[in-house]
Amino acid sequence: MRKVLSAAAVAFIAFSSWAASDKIVRDIPYSAKTDTYSTERLKVDVSYPDSATNAPVVVWFHGGGLEGGSKELPEAIRDKGYVVVGVNYRLLPNVRVTDIIDDAAEAVAWAMKNASQYGGDPAKTVVSGHSAGGYLSMMLCLDKSWLAKYGVDADSVAAYVPFSGQAITHFNARKMDGIDPLRAIIDETAPLYWVRPDCPPLILITGDRELELYGRYEENAYLARMMKLVGHKDTKLLELDGFDHGGMAQPAFFILNSYIRDNIR
Repeated sequence: MRKVLSAAAVAFIAFSSWAASDKIVRDIPYSAKTDTYSTERLKVDVSYPDSATNAPVVVWFHGGGLEGGSKELPEAIRDKGYVVVGVNYRLLPNVRVTDIIDDAAEAVAWAMKNASQYGGDPAKTVVSGHSAGGYLSMMLCLDKSWLAKYGVDADSVAAYVPFSGQAITHFNARKMDGIDPLRAIIDETAPLYWVRPDCPPLILITGDRELELYGRYEENAYLARMMKLVGHKDTKLLELDGFDHGGMAQPAFFILNSYIRDNIR
């Protein structure tokens, strides 16, 4: 179940492009929410190859602890022959964590319903993100109710590939309720609460357990173990030896690109 990739093994990895240069469309509204904060914040950027047909689609959620950050089109997943949708969502403490998960679900639904306009195939959608974005990816994968609200079956997503996502209740959501970041809580906003045997492939990637944020590796390891125990046969856990919470993203992009190349294209 667990694989360790050392810093030496990934230091010289390069991933070749399938496309010369992607086009970019920015600040596309994706939400039906009409309050001022939502209309300002809930937008996506889309990167896509000019001549793509039936291309994979990556929905990418930025990190920032659910209280910072902005939509991204990471260079490492551009110009690879697929559509990339970089998502903005509302932030703590302006809203609750459940509002943010709802934004994420609405964005994925928008991406899948509009993928064909950019040459993408919604059946080849991969949901991913780093840190807070990884947490959102996990929640959409495991608690089907969020995407169902927007008419999408979570199991119609081809794969979920969270980078260093929080598997317990998010620490900044706990902070809003006066709970110490080191006090572990598992409630309905924790991916671990929703382990199930029948979801799409779940590829869990973390940094080095000794360098990661808090117990991020151990949380993911426990999630992987529980997924195995409930009967899910396609959960993988990869630990990137020598990389901390921020540094793990670059080699994790290689894993994401390789997974799409070998399983989605």
